[in-house]
Amino acid sequence: MAHLLKKEKDYRYIEVGEGKPLIVLHGLMGGLSNFDAVTTYFSEKGYKVIIPELPIYTMSLLKTNVKSFAKYLHDFIEFKGLDEVVLLGNSLGGHIGLYHTKLYPKKVKALIITGSSGLYESAMGGGYTKRGDYEVIKKKAQDVFYDPEVATKEIVDEVYETVNDRNKLIKTLAIAKSAIRHNMAKDLPKMTLPVCIIWGKNDTVTPPEVATEFNELLPNSELFWIDKCGHAAMMEHPQEFNQILNEWLVDKKL
Repeated sequence: MAHLLKKEKDYRYIEVGEGKPLIVLHGLMGGLSNFDAVTTYFSEKGYKVIIPELPIYTMSLLKTNVKSFAKYLHDFIEFKGLDEVVLLGNSLGGHIGLYHTKLYPKKVKALIITGSSGLYESAMGGGYTKRGDYEVIKKKAQDVFYDPEVATKEIVDEVYETVNDRNKLIKTLAIAKSAIRHNMAKDLPKMTLPVCIIWGKNDTVTPPEVATEFNELLPNSELFWIDKCGHAAMMEHPQEFNQILNEWLVDKKL
């Protein structure tokens, strides 16, 4: 189901449903449509699901970093007049959610991370020396998932276009360096809000031990595993992902 992209001021975003604000943060090469199942499910469960298009490739190179994206998210939340938001982030989106929570803790009621960067330095970037070879890029896109069939031609084409756009590639590498610079290990023990960690047991981008470390460092977190699942659990096992998250939200009265 394609959700309508709204454009207001400097922001482009999807907004579906009415109720408690659930803000979804996409990853480095993750389209907003990756969260279609989440959007449909939770917009029918009493949440206003909002997915902002993050300015990953549109900010100046100097501002292409995790901290600037966290500030952009803060400005978006202010623009929308939201409070006590629940943040859900995949991959780089998880890292942005964590960093935003560090900078603006009063705005965030709870956090959900899945396949998040922020601890593991090889989470993004690199390996694009043969970026002109479509089959190499296709294999890299497929490796993100446990089931390579999840990497549709549309997804592969998007990744191929991104890594062959010089401007986008430079920014991708800048973000990868920024992710290393903004390592969250020292910050996590100070974050006392409820955190739900949902992780693919077969994630090769941010391996299972990363999830275990997040769970050990975050004082108020719970870790849930999804079997036969790679880096994007909400795409590969949407029903299981939504069920785990819904039960957690109900349990936490969020």
